Amino acid sequence: MNKKDLKVAVIDLNNGAPNQGMRGIQEILLRFRDDNHINLSFDLFDLRQKGEIPGLEYDAYISSGGPGSPLESEGEKWENDFYNLLDQIETFNIKNEGQKKYAFLICHSFQLACRKYKLGNVTERRSNAFGIFPITLTEEGEQDEIFNGITNPFFSVDSRDWQVIEPDFEAFERKGATLLAIEKERKHVDLERCMMSIRFSNEIIGTQFHPEADPVGMKMYLLQDEKKEAIVGMHGEVKYLDMLNSLDDPDRIVLTQSVILPNFLNKAIGKLQEV
Repeated sequence: MNKKDLKVAVIDLNNGAPNQGMRGIQEILLRFRDDNHINLSFDLFDLRQKGEIPGLEYDAYISSGGPGSPLESEGEKWENDFYNLLDQIETFNIKNEGQKKYAFLICHSFQLACRKYKLGNVTERRSNAFGIFPITLTEEGEQDEIFNGITNPFFSVDSRDWQVIEPDFEAFERKGATLLAIEKERKHVDLERCMMSIRFSNEIIGTQFHPEADPVGMKMYLLQDEKKEAIVGMHGEVKYLDMLNSLDDPDRIVLTQSVILPNFLNKAIGKLQEV
């Protein structure tokens, strides 16, 4: 890989809530910089808490997860600013044939984008989903470069009270979007499987799950008394211990963290080199 500057904007939607996601994103960016010997720089924007929003001077954008309802923010300034940025990125990409800007939307950001583009029903789950779960790629997902090097199914951290279900495939077609991954099949549960990853456009992609999650951050979560009690109460102690034991499995979240966001960054830097 030739040396090249890559400017990344990291948008924080955590609203001040403690989280490991922002640390995970920054560590991936620093590792990608060092592994590929490129001039990668990034800036952080605290959107929900401080109203900070990046401009169009960045090459790539990564927007985080965050707490709370993805419905109640409708009409709020920070959400409008987020939507306007997505519109500006898409307009830029339409007008510029060679140069492109890229965006990766995680969890809460993904849900907001699904609501913006009316791709499905954003709804509250019956119970919180928290843990390491298998995720199934669609046929389109198996062919998408973002999942190059992943298994099917693959494992990732899932942490959410909300979900996007009932895909509107007419809306998908109008948008030019593609469903890439869905929730694992649960034959004993008669519930709609939620959408886990969508390519909104050639340059904008999102995931319901957390590709930035790493064993260190996940272990910190799992060892919290509140999280342990919740998981044991819902899934049993055997499942809880299995989660802990799987953290260092190279075929689980270690693989997911090493593949998905780096693939996104590879596409962004590769396009810059073409220019």
